[in-house]
Amino acid sequence: MAALGTYNVPVQAFEPRVRESFGRQAFMSTIGAELASVTPGAVEIRVPFGRHLTQQNDFLHAGVIASILDSACGYAALSVAPENAEVLSVEFKVNLLAPAVGESFIARAQVKRAGKTLTVCTADAFSLNQGNEKLVATMQATIMNMTPRT
Repeated sequence: MAALGTYNVPVQAFEPRVRESFGRQAFMSTIGAELASVTPGAVEIRVPFGRHLTQQNDFLHAGVIASILDSACGYAALSVAPENAEVLSVEFKVNLLAPAVGESFIARAQVKRAGKTLTVCTADAFSLNQGNEKLVATMQATIMNMTPRT
């Protein structure tokens, strides 16, 4: 991960902005996700296991995993975006590496390169079970800075 000084972000200005935006995401609330950590260029999102979020084999649905990975990448990008920008995913690729079985799940994203318009991020999703972590998926995403419509 890039050093804190690498990003041109006012000290502590990024975290309230990221948390406020996350709070407006109805889907994250619907699946019970929470913003666990926010630092410049890095975000962690946790979601508890719930039977209502499983697929036919009782694994957490890949759509839930992809969603927390996508949101983690987006919010990592927002944490280093210009003050007046919003962010929008324009592309991502997910590799599902193992069945998502656990008590809860965490997506950890980090910015690899923040440009003027596009930011490239990576994220890993882990299952958490009795204090142990297991890598279940990984993502690479391209996030676009955009000016909100007024």
